[in-house]
Amino acid sequence: MSRRRYGQFCPLAKALDVLGERWTLLVVRELLAGPKRYTDLRAGLPGLATDLLAARLRELQQAGVIGRRVVPPPTPATVYELTERGLALRPVIRELSRWGRPLLLDPADDRLPDSALLLGLEVAFRPDAAAGLEETFEIEVDGTPGSAGEHASVKIVTDRQGFIDLARGHAGDRVHIEGDADALARLQRVFSLT
Repeated sequence: MSRRRYGQFCPLAKALDVLGERWTLLVVRELLAGPKRYTDLRAGLPGLATDLLAARLRELQQAGVIGRRVVPPPTPATVYELTERGLALRPVIRELSRWGRPLLLDPADDRLPDSALLLGLEVAFRPDAAAGLEETFEIEVDGTPGSAGEHASVKIVTDRQGFIDLARGHAGDRVHIEGDADALARLQRVFSLT
């Protein structure tokens, strides 16, 4: 597979030479959550053909964005992970995600991978609204609870579709919210979900 190049002496064009191919930034998004096996990447990127995933991984390795290493026993495996240069893409991914947030209101029937859920929460977080706040919020999606337990001021329990609905601004019957109204209002200020 021959990669297309822009052939321009421009830092943006050079960055797009590496990152501009389809699926590339989504591979990076997956690895921002931590090292993953090839099978984990396939699971997080449904619709991506195996040969194209292999090509993207190879290209990202050649560009120094990701590395590959063997995890020792008891569960030996080969994992892919972001290099220091790859980790430097976090603010870029975060800003592109912020730019794309208004597009989430489109009622498309989209999947919600774990990495997108985590990135979505990271992008929705407003540090200015959280300044001085010492409170814990918990979101449980598809039976995977957070770690706050009974210490959470607000707990939201839902499935993936309920989370999508909530992010689009309407909590339906798939979303169960526990906590008082004041704590919920603080949660909504700290995490601008819409």
